[in-house]
Amino acid sequence: FWSVVFLCVAPKVSLSRLGELRNRAKFIGRSCKEVKDRYGQAEDGLYYLTTSTGVVYQTFCDMTTAGGGWTLVASVHEDNIYGKCMNGDRWTSQQGNNANWPQGEGNWANRKTFGTVEAATDDDFKNPGYYDIDAEDMSVWHRRFLHLYGGNLYYLFHRYPVEYNVGKHLSDNGPSIPIVYDLGDKESTKMFYSPNTKGETEGGFISFRAINHERAATAICSGVKPKGGNVEHYCIGGGGFFPEGNPLQCGDFTGFAWSGYGTHIGFSVSKQMLESAVLLFYR
Repeated sequence: FWSVVFLCVAPKVSLSRLGELRNRAKFIGRSCKEVKDRYGQAEDGLYYLTTSTGVVYQTFCDMTTAGGGWTLVASVHEDNIYGKCMNGDRWTSQQGNNANWPQGEGNWANRKTFGTVEAATDDDFKNPGYYDIDAEDMSVWHRRFLHLYGGNLYYLFHRYPVEYNVGKHLSDNGPSIPIVYDLGDKESTKMFYSPNTKGETEGGFISFRAINHERAATAICSGVKPKGGNVEHYCIGGGGFFPEGNPLQCGDFTGFAWSGYGTHIGFSVSKQMLESAVLLFYR
């Protein structure tokens, strides 16, 4: 499930409204769910959370979808599909397509943070909640699976490292979890991906650590379960090296423009998907 949330600031805001927003800093919670349950907050917006070690940070809370309590912990955005593992590709590599840098930036399984919540739809974003929150669900996928893999993506990707040559396609892929949809369905999700990969994906899943034919690992396949090895055309993120077409598959949105920018032919995804931001929420 791919989603874009636009966070806007009105040109004029009353002092009382500013005071109300500022008072949110008084809430003490490690997740949006905790803030909702403890303080009865039911409005979507920016809130302050505190980690187990006392670090305070600001993020977006979705307090309305499917019961609310969703914490934005990260976003993946492709600012330049033509820049292959260059500056800004924080979810793969910023050091070029390099076999000697198999894990790339390693941000799927480390405690580095970057970006701001206000720019989460325009730039990569990762906050301390990514590794600090003990969650059960991810975004709109309600299968209570995260506790099986350590409670968040930080621990899941420690169990399933995202790096080049970590294993073979299919047999060494990570878990695929069935989706319960709030909006759309498994077939509508597949429509945004490239025509040439429809036969090797099964809709209705979120999948982790998918490996391609050339042993390059990607991080997340949103809405589909791989049944083949061309995962670079429908999965995002990854390690620091993608051998095929060096360096054309290296980047946060991997090989999404293999057959042209947003053409939605061959191995290229739709323009809507290529220009979207992937927002990752916990609950």
